[in-house]
Amino acid sequence: MMYGIYNGYGDWGVGSMMGWFGGGIMMLLFWALFIIFIVWVVKQIGSKNLKSDTNALNILKERYAKGEIDKKEFEEKKKDLS
Repeated sequence: MMYGIYNGYGDWGVGSMMGWFGGGIMMLLFWALFIIFIVWVVKQIGSKNLKSDTNALNILKERYAKGEIDKKEFEEKKKDLS
């Protein structure tokens, strides 16, 4: 014998949204968490690139301040970085 509630449409269950472990609700939760994870990964990758660019520019400024490179070389390298 099947357990559940017969809904009169030829199938057993409590409804379309409350099937096995919540059915549609769990599917929506899964996709929401998946999208949140993807957004988090993209932000992490983006922040690493931003930190890298900022770090390179800071190093260039330090080298210019120390006198290791002249103004012409500083401007050329700064243009290359941006």
